[in-house]
Amino acid sequence: MDSTLACLAAWMPRQRWYAAKGRPPSLRLVSWWDPEPDPTESGESGESGDAMVRVYLVADEGSLPTVVYQIPIVARATASVDAASDHIVGSPEPGTTFIDGPFDPAFTRALLRMVTEGTTASGPRTTAVGRPEGDAPRGRWASASSATSATVMTGEQSNTSVVYATVPIPVICKIYRQLHPGLNPDIELTGALAASGSPHVPRAVGWIEGTWPDLATAQGTVTGSLAAAQEFLPDVEDAWRVALRAAAAGDDFRSSADALGAATADVHLSLAALFPTSVASSADREATAATWHRRLTIAIAEVPQIAELRAGIVSVYERAANGAWPALQRVHGDYHLGQVLCVPGGGWMLIDFEGEPLRPMLERTGVDLALRDVAGMLRSFDYVAGSIRRDEPDRPPEAVRAWAAHARGAFLEGYARTSGVHLDTADPLLAALELDKAVYEAIYEARNRPTWVGIPLRAIERLVRRPAPVS
Repeated sequence: MDSTLACLAAWMPRQRWYAAKGRPPSLRLVSWWDPEPDPTESGESGESGDAMVRVYLVADEGSLPTVVYQIPIVARATASVDAASDHIVGSPEPGTTFIDGPFDPAFTRALLRMVTEGTTASGPRTTAVGRPEGDAPRGRWASASSATSATVMTGEQSNTSVVYATVPIPVICKIYRQLHPGLNPDIELTGALAASGSPHVPRAVGWIEGTWPDLATAQGTVTGSLAAAQEFLPDVEDAWRVALRAAAAGDDFRSSADALGAATADVHLSLAALFPTSVASSADREATAATWHRRLTIAIAEVPQIAELRAGIVSVYERAANGAWPALQRVHGDYHLGQVLCVPGGGWMLIDFEGEPLRPMLERTGVDLALRDVAGMLRSFDYVAGSIRRDEPDRPPEAVRAWAAHARGAFLEGYARTSGVHLDTADPLLAALELDKAVYEAIYEARNRPTWVGIPLRAIERLVRRPAPVS
């Protein structure tokens, strides 16, 4: 097992989903689970026979707190593996080669079988159980035997998603790389919205529930989500690409932004009806304000330019903390243009209700302010304008700012019309939430894309010095 962990430790830092960039993992084996092989497979084309499929659960104890990773592996005889493949993990023993599971049909077929047919897998003090959705007949709605191909999506940061060309509809299955106890909100919220008939989310297919050893106790276990599947919508674009293209061409985006605001409000109304809500208590206010101030302290340390705006930022936070707050409810949690799909003939669809992946599951599954999602989308429109200014520095900045202002205003109008809640960007609570988001963005850009930090910095200055309604 030491050779397996050494192999994984050498490979993991190169993966996008590995959280602790810049240092090698300090791994400990937690457990594993072995998917059942597909009895219908013939073994042709190397899809079975010499393949051993195992999903490792390893703890990176060099992280604070410790992170548990899920790593699907297909082990094959080295002689049968294309040495030029980009998806080789390594060779823990002579004659055996590890392949990243999502890129090997032996794993992807087993994964789809579990999700759609409800099969079970096990390992030391570990189980994985497929949970097909109630309206998805087992083995018929979408099955491993109907999958003509499986393709890994590119560009994901925290998870790995596999798209299956299944019959009658294509399916996308998201494999959670970092594991947390508790039901993932992406499964819980999307499933509830789909079951209620919401037109703004894809149909749910199923998910995999796992139980594995609890790192905090000697013999205890925890239960959480390992993977989730839903209808895949081919030939669609996310709202970021649609908006960016419109802004680059100078096209009026107000009608689309209005419809997006209405769809967002409709989802919020559905979530408030499907899940419990609560009145914001003084403890809720204090906890939220403490988060704002803690993030501001970090931002000032990493982006010194923010220090001169500190007094104004704190003033915005204080007005919000002392003002009126709506009821708390379940929300998307990580809402921006990249989390919305433009479906021809179907309008806007929201995806990825996972919340911020690096936040503890307890925080992601609790009630929150619906305005946090609104603030996230307002920031996303601002990022479209900032991207255009970066790509086309000769374009008059007034035109780009006007495009973003009109889109932001139309989004709020659509949201208000559907929700019945009048909003503008001078609302103290919305202004504070947007400001906190911009502060977070400044930290992120300083760490990852320093040349982009000007986008959130300009927003912070605007929100502090000119918190006027968008016209």
